[in-house]
Amino acid sequence: MTDTRGAREVNFDGLVGPTHNYAGLSLGNRASMTNAGAVASPRRAARQGLAKMRRLLDLGLTQAVLPPHQRPDPMALQALGFTPGTPLADVAAVAPSLPAVLMSASPMWAANAATVSPSADTTDERVHLTPANLSSTTHRSFEPAQTTAILRAIFADRDRFAVHDPLPPAPAFADEGAANHGRLAREHGTAGTQLFVYGREADEPASAAGFPRRQTRLAGQLIARSHGLHPARVHHVRQAPAAIDAGAFHNDVVSVVNTDVVLTHELAFADGPAVAERLPGARVVVVPDGRVPLDDAISSYLFNSQLVTVPDGRMLLIAPAEVEATPSTAAWAADAVADPDNPIDGVEILDLRESMRNGGGPACLRLRVVLTERERAALSGGVLADAGLLDRLEGWVDDHYRDQLEADDLLDPALEDEAHRALDALTGILGLPGLYPFQR
Repeated sequence: MTDTRGAREVNFDGLVGPTHNYAGLSLGNRASMTNAGAVASPRRAARQGLAKMRRLLDLGLTQAVLPPHQRPDPMALQALGFTPGTPLADVAAVAPSLPAVLMSASPMWAANAATVSPSADTTDERVHLTPANLSSTTHRSFEPAQTTAILRAIFADRDRFAVHDPLPPAPAFADEGAANHGRLAREHGTAGTQLFVYGREADEPASAAGFPRRQTRLAGQLIARSHGLHPARVHHVRQAPAAIDAGAFHNDVVSVVNTDVVLTHELAFADGPAVAERLPGARVVVVPDGRVPLDDAISSYLFNSQLVTVPDGRMLLIAPAEVEATPSTAAWAADAVADPDNPIDGVEILDLRESMRNGGGPACLRLRVVLTERERAALSGGVLADAGLLDRLEGWVDDHYRDQLEADDLLDPALEDEAHRALDALTGILGLPGLYPFQR
């Protein structure tokens, strides 16, 4: 029987990479599309992400970090017919759009890194992780190989962890990871119910109308089976097409789960109120469209906040500053905190403007992994965060990251050299030697 002592939810936040930029690569992501071509600040973005980690740590939550990917990925260059190390200016001469794809810092949004099932839910009593294939977008389709290598380096103990291969990168198996997945359990160490949200069936076209439907039901079914989840504790729920077409490219833009609470927009699911009937024991909090119009919910990223329970038992919404700046979401949040029947006890506002302009809020930046005390001790490297590690990472960012990055800068050969030096130093800080292709 699983030893669940000390089971906690660990937030593995993606460290923002040194090539963070605004290329507008994500069709269906309104913020990404709107800010294409804007000047980015990798240093500010990474600092904002670290500040979020520090605040959650100060609140008593368990925090960890996921390293960024090497950019450009030499395996991606080779797959496209270029010799690793080919100058990106030469790549641009063949295909002008490719440098932005190859230099994307999108792995920072760790909610798309994998789908995770804790040992309390799995038949072999191991933690299971399946890296997302991210086959629905060109720039993210290159991520799975490095994500798998990083996860296998950190979750290396095969007696406690199983890191699966990603699903094949075919339309029928399109998988976007934990951004379309939630786990319901009154306590983290008890057996939970897993909610897989999909946008289409495997045989439906991804883009018949409106924005792409990035996740298939089949992908969730296959992951649930490979993780050894009990069928009675797995639910597959369809996201509302109207929500996707409004800009909710992942379900975590319109819904968020914590313990036994589902906080959701009225228009998030195709079945609407029927979703609550399928989740007995869950506390489903529905935000009416009349209170918070869908457009406001998506532009503010109200539901892409982190819903967390702190050690004193309070449930807090870790929200981006845009929630406070949007009248409808600010009013709803204030009323929720004042309502004794609403499980949300407080709202914490954070500045994540650099990530938000690229379409990623607080929840996008983290992968939730429930780990027992023994499982946390079995992690490789020094990825579990404390104040000292965050201090060192802030100094690392200041030493290695540019303050500004424009589209033309992606072709600068010096940027790749700078990124390699940064990642080489990072593996020393985290105790993960040989993590990147250039180090092998």
